[in-house]
Amino acid sequence: MMLPALPVVVPAEATAVRGTATVVPAEATAVPAEATAASDARVPPQLYFLVSAVFHYLGPAFAVLLFARVGVLGVAWLRIISAAAIFAVWRRPWHAFAAQDREGKLLLIAWGSVLAIMNACFYTAIDRLPLGTVAAIEFLPVIALAAFGARSARNVVALVIAVPGVYVLTDVQLGAQPLGLAFAFANALLFAAYVVLADRVAKRPGVSGIDGLAASMLIAAVVITPIAGRQALPAFSDPVGVLAGIGVGICSSVIPYVSDQLALARLARATYALMVSLLPATATVIGIIVLTQVPSLAQVAGVALVIVGVALHSEPGS
Repeated sequence: MMLPALPVVVPAEATAVRGTATVVPAEATAVPAEATAASDARVPPQLYFLVSAVFHYLGPAFAVLLFARVGVLGVAWLRIISAAAIFAVWRRPWHAFAAQDREGKLLLIAWGSVLAIMNACFYTAIDRLPLGTVAAIEFLPVIALAAFGARSARNVVALVIAVPGVYVLTDVQLGAQPLGLAFAFANALLFAAYVVLADRVAKRPGVSGIDGLAASMLIAAVVITPIAGRQALPAFSDPVGVLAGIGVGICSSVIPYVSDQLALARLARATYALMVSLLPATATVIGIIVLTQVPSLAQVAGVALVIVGVALHSEPGS
């Protein structure tokens, strides 16, 4: 999940390859000409966004189901490796990496490293906490970044509304899953770092948004292997587990990222930012349908407050 000025973000799970969160900076991340040409102008851009929003959290929901066959970090490894392979065949990002100067290469390495560790934290968190709770916590640093970047009364109000929502969600889980919360907040902080790094990559000359993402995914594959590769080894004696892991990578990192690009080609950034506010709700609904994670009234209230905060906040320059 990219725009030019400052980014509008879609979590990693979107993106990332979290979810991956997806980052959308506003001018330097033009959609590749072939992708734009291939898109059907008769398809409403909102439909592309809907596909992206669903798959951003459908992939992680399937990952939770896969945890019974493959270790949590093993699933994260399979997701990143499969997405990296697909982007490598499609974009051949090593050319874009080689074309960068030393600063650009270090930037891509940092982005890919953050992406790998962020995904490991995200998967560990959703193994312990409801998907909707983790998704809502993930947005808090995004709103905070916007508040610090564009010090407006609107952003202060957005932060004031979102913080109690996250407090309600974390207070519900604090006694039962403190470790899950620790990983959820670590994931959120890494997601904020991911946003900043993605924005810098998007503004660099000589690399498009998708090529930069593809290069960072290859780097993430290298970084995640010593962390999580061992947990993935048992999956290689389980063909269904391997295929399911590849499916998680496609659902979490390929389909939503491409859909984002098609949507952003025709949606105004302000419109897209408003639609992004629905993502915590999307995660909650998918958690109910796929994982039977029925939220309490307090959790529903917490997610609702976060949604209002995300809808209110505005990025600098927007």
